[in-house]
Amino acid sequence: MNLELDNKNVLVTGASRGIGLAIAESFLKEGANVMIVSRGSNLLSKSASLLQKKYTNASVEFAECDCTNQESLEVLSKLISNKWSKLDIVVANVGDGRSEPNPIPTNDQWRKTWTKNFESALFTSRVFLPSIELSRGCLLFIASIAGFEVLGAPVDYSTAKSAVISFAKNLSRKVNKDVRVNVIAPGNIIFPGSSWDKKMDQDPFGTQALIDSSVPMKRFGDPQEVADLAVFICSERAKFITGSVFVIDGGQTVSS
Repeated sequence: MNLELDNKNVLVTGASRGIGLAIAESFLKEGANVMIVSRGSNLLSKSASLLQKKYTNASVEFAECDCTNQESLEVLSKLISNKWSKLDIVVANVGDGRSEPNPIPTNDQWRKTWTKNFESALFTSRVFLPSIELSRGCLLFIASIAGFEVLGAPVDYSTAKSAVISFAKNLSRKVNKDVRVNVIAPGNIIFPGSSWDKKMDQDPFGTQALIDSSVPMKRFGDPQEVADLAVFICSERAKFITGSVFVIDGGQTVSS
């Protein structure tokens, strides 16, 4: 299937590893140009170098950017304008599920989680929405199944992801025909360095038992499976889809 993504210009945030990196590479496979960003520089530059060597016919750009800081995103916007004549697709992937065991986390922890998981999405949208309105492009948020189902995840994280989903659905109605806005809500995705990877190292039998009991498919998801869905949603093959939340969780929330 031709997804008609040739020469589309794509920004993927939180893309130095895991889901973000898999999404970036999947767009490159489809002929798009990609800008990957993250807060840290070492892993980001290594990931970008690998992509540049592998996809020599595409524009693979990278930049350090703190997506919880609107000024940092505005600097990134200027950089992208200097690189490309237009921006077609933005994937807002920044997030962090780590918190503390308190049912209601401390104010400092709550603010940290809210900023990382919701305000990063808000600021990214605010800065780049005008550009993708001009190209009549796509805005895709990566949230979590914890945003609409009670699964035992940290309360602050779940609340922030709920806000991302609500924000995206409301925004989709406001921008109407100009920009398609959608959400992917992944379940338990494992990759090197992820929280699930660390849990598997610490307690492989207990962690696998948890997955076996809560996920009907009895396995973790892979970042590539999320990436395959992402490129389809942002493609011309999905041009009648907006305001939607796509769950990819091996059936964990099938009852909801």
